[in-house]
This record gives sequence, structure tokens and C-alpha cells, in this order.
Amino acid sequence: MNLVFATFYSMGLHPIANQYPAGFWGAFFFSVETIATVGYGDMHPQSVYGHVIATVEIFTGMMSIALITGVMFARFSRPHARIMFSHNPVIRPIDGQMMLMMRAANARQNVIVDASARLRLIRQESAVEGLQIRRIHDLHLVRHQHPMFVLSWTLMHVIDESSPLYGMTAADLARTDSMLVLSLDGTDETTTQTMRSRQSYNHEQIRWQYAYADLLYKDEDGQMHVDYTRMNEIRPLTVVEQPTG
Repeated sequence: MNLVFATFYSMGLHPIANQYPAGFWGAFFFSVETIATVGYGDMHPQSVYGHVIATVEIFTGMMSIALITGVMFARFSRPHARIMFSHNPVIRPIDGQMMLMMRAANARQNVIVDASARLRLIRQESAVEGLQIRRIHDLHLVRHQHPMFVLSWTLMHVIDESSPLYGMTAADLARTDSMLVLSLDGTDETTTQTMRSRQSYNHEQIRWQYAYADLLYKDEDGQMHVDYTRMNEIRPLTVVEQPTG
């Protein structure tokens, strides 16, 4: 901006009094002093043309500085959720029912109060008239709210007769180009600002008959900790863990 206004000053007929050094660089230094509202007093406009350019530069500079300051404040004062999601959802039996599971962890280790989660299935379906439609289905979670989301949270959806996933296989998910969308939101206890985060999974990322590794462990003092390095660690189910009958 200083280079542009220095060019305008240079186009006039001696618009700056006591200009030093002469030529473009003197106009550039005057532009810097003007836009910064320093006002040393050595150089000043001495013609109508110079006053007009200086007036435009002052208003432009003040508005630009105010705009940049506001944008930077809004950008850096905004809290970041920093919620980690597992790379792969898993489908496995629990208590005799097939369960879709995925997990999240709060990497900030601050408290997110009244956290809530929503899970949706998006897939290609055929209407009665043969029209292909992308439809969104809500998947009910066993627990969709968490009073204090601090460490980790395993989200589970029971695949029963009421579930849109009931009776579907990995091939069915691929044929319908299915995708899972998980969204989390809550309130940061420190700043009282809303925290939001979202993760999507395509059908190829779902692992059937797999289990997550345990994240939580206790130290010698009995304090609970989370090992985030095992966030994405999964293992195939053993024969004992497979459902019988």
C-alpha cells in the first residue's frame, strides 16, 4: 500500500514539502509516516493534490488497520476443539448384539461440558420411480450426551431391527456408496464458547469384527491417563470373542 501511494505522490508536481530524499523513496517514506499517523512534521503536503492523496491514504490506512486487527483477533481468539477421532469405525458383537463403534478423544485435556454427538448415515438409495437419491439416516447412539468430555468417548450404535444398517454387509455398504458422518459439539468450560468438530468415514474405512485397543491406564498414584498413541490401534477379534449360535 505504501508503494502504491508513493507512486501517486511521485505523479504530482512537488506535492510534499521538505521531501527527503528527493524522488520516489522520499515519497515512500512520507507515505509510511502518513499511513502510520506518526506525523514527524518535517515532510507535509504542500499542494491540493498532495492533500487529496494524503487524505485518501489516511482513511484507507485507518480502515485497513482496523479491519486487519479485527480479523486477526477473531481468528486467534476462536477456540479450537482439537478433538481426535479414530481412523476406523469398527463393527463387533457386544452383549449378543452387533454394535457400530467409533471413538473420540479430547486432545486439549480441558473440560467440554454438555457434549453431544450425532451420527448419520448417508447412502445411495432408489426411489419407487427408480430415481437415485442420496438419503440421510440418523443413527441412534447408545449415549449421545456426555456431561464432562475430558478424556475419551466411545460412541456406539446398536445394529438392531430399527437400525438402517440392519442386515447390511460390507458389500451392501459399498454398493450403496455409504458414508458415516459424526459430529460433536459442546461448551468449553474455561471460555464458555461452543466447540464443534466433525469427522466422516467412507464404507472402506469400516472394519468388521475388530476391536479397539484400550486407551486408559492408571499410574502408580492411581491417576487416570489416556494413551493417545493407541487411538487408532485396532485388532481382529479372537475366536472366543466371536458370537456363538
